[in-house]
Amino acid sequence: MAEMQIKAGKATPRVDLTPMVDLGFLLITFFMFTTTMTKPNAMELQMPYKEDHMGPKTISLVKESTAMTILLSKDHRIYYYYGIGSDPVRPPVLQVSGFKELDGIRDAIIAKKKMVQDLIARGSDNLDATDKLTIIVKPAANSSTDDLINILDEMTINSVPIYAVVDISPVDLAFIAATEKENGIQ
Repeated sequence: MAEMQIKAGKATPRVDLTPMVDLGFLLITFFMFTTTMTKPNAMELQMPYKEDHMGPKTISLVKESTAMTILLSKDHRIYYYYGIGSDPVRPPVLQVSGFKELDGIRDAIIAKKKMVQDLIARGSDNLDATDKLTIIVKPAANSSTDDLINILDEMTINSVPIYAVVDISPVDLAFIAATEKENGIQ
C-alpha cells in the first residue's frame, strides 16, 4: 500500500505497484483459459472418383442433358448455357444473368434442376435415377473471387449434388466476347 515517508517535514506518498502486476497476470491467465478458440471453417472438397483400371473415356463422364455451364465474367456478369458446349456445329446460346432476386442465376439453376428431374421421370435421353444435375463453373481471369464464392454458395443453397470449378477455355471466352458484342456490352 501507500507509505508515508517523512523527510525534513515533507510527506511524499509512495505507491507500490507490485500487486497490480500480479493482478494483471492473473487476469490474462484467466481469460486465456476461459476463452474458446475458433475452429477454422473449411469448404468440403470432393474429388472425382477414379480407379486404376478406368480409362479416360469412363472417368467422370457428364451427360449433355444433365449439365449446365456457368461462365463468370467481369462486372459481376454471369453467362450460362445448358449442356457442356462440346458440339462445334451447334454452339450454345449464352444467357446473361447475375446475382439478383428475380430472374437471377438461382432461378436458372432451379429451372435446370427441374428439367433434369423431368427427363429422369420420363426416362428420356438414357437417364436413370442415378443421373444428377451437374454444374460446371468456369471463372474468367477478369472475374472476382467474390463472384466465385457467391456461385459456390448458390450450389449449397440449391442442393446441387455435383459441381466442378474448372479453367475457362478459349472457346468459352470467344462465346462471351461474341455475346457481349451482340448485346453491345463493353
